[in-house]
Amino acid sequence: MKNSSTLLLRWATAIILLAHSIPSLLSGGVNDFGELYLNAVGFAPLGVPLAWAIKLSHAGAAICFIFNKYLKWAGIITMGILVAGIVMLHFKEGWYVVGPGRNGMEFNFLLIVVILSILFPNGWKS
Repeated sequence: MKNSSTLLLRWATAIILLAHSIPSLLSGGVNDFGELYLNAVGFAPLGVPLAWAIKLSHAGAAICFIFNKYLKWAGIITMGILVAGIVMLHFKEGWYVVGPGRNGMEFNFLLIVVILSILFPNGWKS
């Protein structure tokens, strides 16, 4: 299988993306994210559709990582969302997600590096 060296990273990333998207898609939490956060920070009236696009893109990227297809697009879109999350929310909370801080950027940073490792399994020369 092509990119079999990234199998564990791809599947682990897929599990994280599904765990981050599916519950809110099924519970209506995605609407709250759109209405209560995205609309409030200036995306109104597009907050809810944007929230759905974000959560569906996570689920779609997870499927791409599982089946080893369209990795470049899935990775670029997901990393863009993760960077936006850092800029808009996590940076001001600091580094740590838990422990010495709360809701920081360390988790997004790690996911970005993992996705880069999936996209460039042989380093920057690939």
